[in-house]
Amino acid sequence: MSTDETPLAVRIAKIAKSYGPTVALDSVSIDLRPGEVHALLGENGAGKSTLVKILSGVVKPDSGSLSIFGAPYAPHDIVGARAQGVATAFQELSLLPNLSIAENLMLPKMPRGMLGLASHRTAIASARKTLKDYGLAYFDPDTPVGVLSLSDRQRLEIVRAFTHASKLLILDEPTAALADVEWLFELVRRQKSLQTAILYISHRLGEVRSLCSRATILRNGRSIGTVELSGASDENIFEMMVGRSARETVNTLPVAGDAAPIALSVKGLSGGILNEVSFNVRQGEIVGIAALEGQGQRDLFRTLVGLAKAKGGSIEIDGVRAHIGSPGDALYFGNGLAYLPEDRKSEGILGGLTTASNMVLPIISRIAQGGIVWPAGERRAARKTAAAVDLQERYLHFKIDELSGGNQQKALLARVMMTGARTLLLFDPTRGVDVGTKQSIYEAIRKFAADGGSVLFYSSELPELVHLAHRCIVLYGGRIFAEYQGDAIDEQTIVGALIGHARSAAKGVAA
Repeated sequence: MSTDETPLAVRIAKIAKSYGPTVALDSVSIDLRPGEVHALLGENGAGKSTLVKILSGVVKPDSGSLSIFGAPYAPHDIVGARAQGVATAFQELSLLPNLSIAENLMLPKMPRGMLGLASHRTAIASARKTLKDYGLAYFDPDTPVGVLSLSDRQRLEIVRAFTHASKLLILDEPTAALADVEWLFELVRRQKSLQTAILYISHRLGEVRSLCSRATILRNGRSIGTVELSGASDENIFEMMVGRSARETVNTLPVAGDAAPIALSVKGLSGGILNEVSFNVRQGEIVGIAALEGQGQRDLFRTLVGLAKAKGGSIEIDGVRAHIGSPGDALYFGNGLAYLPEDRKSEGILGGLTTASNMVLPIISRIAQGGIVWPAGERRAARKTAAAVDLQERYLHFKIDELSGGNQQKALLARVMMTGARTLLLFDPTRGVDVGTKQSIYEAIRKFAADGGSVLFYSSELPELVHLAHRCIVLYGGRIFAEYQGDAIDEQTIVGALIGHARSAAKGVAA
């Protein structure tokens, strides 16, 4: 709470919101001070996304009040929120892929020329200046957003929010797809110096501690409390978030021995920037890929599932050479590879369908009766796997785009598990989800491996690689640079391999 000496920038007072019988927010109150970076923490489904939508003008609260620097605040839409100095960088990116970088930055008000018509030249010039101001001068403002990488789209989403946020900036999992977080941190510090209040939503407590002074924790739609981060341990915060301890976070499965059969063998694989990559994944083994942004990890996964064409090398499944030209080829014809893509919004979920319908997509032919797929049959088929990923059964009835990001991710993981695949290829499987959801996903992955399945996953989070992988392969410049196993997998070792090799390459030293 504020004192007389510290005026409030933002007051969120007893905000409530329900969707039918589901209570999303129950009398939530938070205060933010000018120039404060305030963390909002909680599991997926705790109410964070609903509160962000209310502050952004996307939805209206059922009750409660908002004020910005003492003035009542009740936006009707995103444009109205921006007009009052409030802007959001959304976790599920809100950019329009068919428009250019410049158009996305300028919307909804494009610059006008002398005749009152939209001026493309002025928009390009303005966008170029904005991009330069935010360290993105290498972006071409005329580039369609749809061709950008997820990381670059995240940067653009963030910059657009910064340009509109004079009073309140909301950053919702802003580093979920960023490799270079220091770029964002510097922008946050700069905005903080302008006395803008910043609400920072993240599941990464290390980031939260480096940027934020206080944190408010939500659980089941209620504000559990606001803490000074300097006086709260990670364990305290985790228990406030989920109501249980976070002690069981390390992998206790035995490492697959050399005697375990090889499930997936990659030999001299080239394509994109991949250059003769070779490795094996054994039955019962979880293998992690560590890489800086753009080092070939996407090319690797896309080539393995037939979304990109290999230029050389081979892929063997259970000792037999596989010919994979599509994700369907990867899954069927005895190959048994199922893929969880990077961007659940554009590559994973079908928003108009229920969660159960999304989960059973790969097995529709198995559950159809007389050529018809009945909703009850979908839910019956999805129920067991939903339990395996800790997805509440009631969510099977919901449209999947009504779920939190974490529950959407659980549903997509359940979908690849339902295929009957023997090997899972998971690209950043916990991107943008909270600590509790991470544990549920980790447990499902470990159980899959313990039952004899094989897992190859890439993660942008080093702690995830440390806690989940039996072996960790470091990829740099499309080549395998190092490999670690068991106790040798630790954050310092991986960072040393990634950063040390990057520095050597920058100096022209051969790896």
